[in-house]
Amino acid sequence: MSRKSMFACACAIGLSIVTGVSIAQDKKESKPAPAAAQQLPLPPGWTEADMAAMTEAATPGKMQERLAKDAGTWAGKGSFWMFPGSEAVTTESKVTDTPVMGGRYVRSVWEGEMPGAGPFTGEAIKGFDNAAGKFAQTWVDNMSTGLMTGTGELSADGKTINWTFSFTCPLTKKPTPMRQIETWKDANTKTIEMWGVEPKSGKEFKMMFVTLVRTK
Repeated sequence: MSRKSMFACACAIGLSIVTGVSIAQDKKESKPAPAAAQQLPLPPGWTEADMAAMTEAATPGKMQERLAKDAGTWAGKGSFWMFPGSEAVTTESKVTDTPVMGGRYVRSVWEGEMPGAGPFTGEAIKGFDNAAGKFAQTWVDNMSTGLMTGTGELSADGKTINWTFSFTCPLTKKPTPMRQIETWKDANTKTIEMWGVEPKSGKEFKMMFVTLVRTK
């Protein structure tokens, strides 16, 4: 929901509260109607169709249910490349996926060891934006101070989400793209392949490949 939409809804709620208080003061002998029976007035210029669109945008559906199927704990085995042509570094990780906000999003927590850098923790919030018609994701971790955001498109066969991210490169101080391919092999196995841009050469290279197996 955009800030403008949130503001409009807040105004409507505020107006309803003020109206309810006024009626209660004028008719103290009357009991207020149950909350479920009260209807909020529409903001100026709004139609019932507008409110229906807002409701549709806020209601979880099949795409949110699809993400929620990943709920549980996953064991990851991966390879990382620091720059184009470098030797792969292997590591293991644990990923815990939990539906949040009434099934509207999935919180994905990664825990592991980054070779040469120590313990690694990262968190993603993944969802499907009904209004935009795309998957959306944010990412933060304990080895950066920047927030990475992106959107995803589901493949025709329903087995892959192709993600496109953007973050601010510490060297160039400019927005930099990164893409990720998330593929489900079966209900309990998936892979994540990540490609980034080497800041000095500007060349794209494979940064990571992880296989995740659900453990419970």
